[in-house]
Amino acid sequence: MQWLELCIQTSSAGISLVADRLTVIGYDSFILDDAAEFETFLEENKQYWDYVDESLSEKMAGLSQIRLYLEDGPGAMEAVRGLEEQLALLKRQNPNRDLGTLTIRISNLQDEDWENNWKQYYQPLPIGEKLIVVPQWLDPKQDPSRIAVRLDPGMIFGTGAHASTQMCMMALEKAISGGETVIDLGSGSGILSIAALLLGADTAVGVDIDPKAEDIARENAAYNNLGPDRFTAVTGDVLTDGTMMERLAGDGYDLVLANIVADVVIPLSAVVPRFLKPEGLFLCSGILNTRLDEVIQAVEAAGLEIVERRMMDDWCQLTARVRQGG
Repeated sequence: MQWLELCIQTSSAGISLVADRLTVIGYDSFILDDAAEFETFLEENKQYWDYVDESLSEKMAGLSQIRLYLEDGPGAMEAVRGLEEQLALLKRQNPNRDLGTLTIRISNLQDEDWENNWKQYYQPLPIGEKLIVVPQWLDPKQDPSRIAVRLDPGMIFGTGAHASTQMCMMALEKAISGGETVIDLGSGSGILSIAALLLGADTAVGVDIDPKAEDIARENAAYNNLGPDRFTAVTGDVLTDGTMMERLAGDGYDLVLANIVADVVIPLSAVVPRFLKPEGLFLCSGILNTRLDEVIQAVEAAGLEIVERRMMDDWCQLTARVRQGG
């Protein structure tokens, strides 16, 4: 099946009005690309990342458009002409409103399965000495010398491609000998919890503030034949919910994981000792090298000592434990 992608060029001020008109005339599925909304989102959520891909920022700069899709066949161009007439009418009805040009750019999509094109960019990814991350839609037969972590990344952080995740998985290979209990604070797709269990940990708990992550992590665990007896996914924020923190902390864990960003790892470090068993390890990552000193200071202030560090590209991963004799 072939499709037409229609991109309506508008403005941040006019995008909602154009979307409303599309709904009125019968279009119930379209995508909004709004530069102003993108910038607002970044500003309101900047504590969750230390950088934003520059190419993405450049792509979004000044971009406000609405994308919709039509099946390419008899009547398609007539529908386009009807849409152009409606947009022209909308502009006449709102002479004092900045609606942008409202021109339509048309592109042909040849691939019958265009909705799944993104999957071609995910291929089996060996990590460290023991693991290989395998997209769940691919043939499960991989390198028999490696442990396959099957994953459907969806839209949640944690595909294994990022340096911070890879370094955490390398640290897990070294830290796990068998039977450990694990808690992952900021679990995303669940990749680290799943890797820990496949390496030999006994149980793992994945915690994330995003409720979508809970379902995705649980589904990814199921792809790896890990049921609720070994993996638990929960939604919440241990930094703001003291009751939840105490309930989850229990008697402590052998491994506490935090693959997030420096601005979260820093305050999280203060509560990590509550989650650790006396001989437990704290594995944190997602730290830009420009923020490393701040994170080390916070980790050490919490009574932990750094026992190992890794660096890859511009990122750092730290392994810490309760300071001996302190």
